Amino acid sequence: QVQLVESGGGLVQPGGSLRLSCAASGSIFSINTMAWYRQAPGKQRELVAAIASGRTSYLDSVKGRFTISRDNRKNTVSLQMNSLKPEDTAVYYCKYYSPSQGDFWGQGTQVTVSS
Repeated sequence: QVQLVESGGGLVQPGGSLRLSCAASGSIFSINTMAWYRQAPGKQRELVAAIASGRTSYLDSVKGRFTISRDNRKNTVSLQMNSLKPEDTAVYYCKYYSPSQGDFWGQGTQVTVSS
């Protein structure tokens, strides 16, 4: 089992920045993918950014604004979000995946971009 706890959400004005963090605990396998998803009201959950084996991938609409990073020694993954837009408003979820364990999700953290 893997437990994930997110932090760092909140209310920010358009153009502002937030940093989300996710701490993983439990049976962490060395080969894994960690990712951030988001879900806005009335919309499907979408992949925002992922990191695995040093490689990163991003949703097109956040490229150049968001940066995902991880600290393997601390089992944490972060999402630095800059130049935030109202359309970034959503609940953001951290996900851990390994081939032998499957998916584990955090409880989510609300990000609201509004003036």
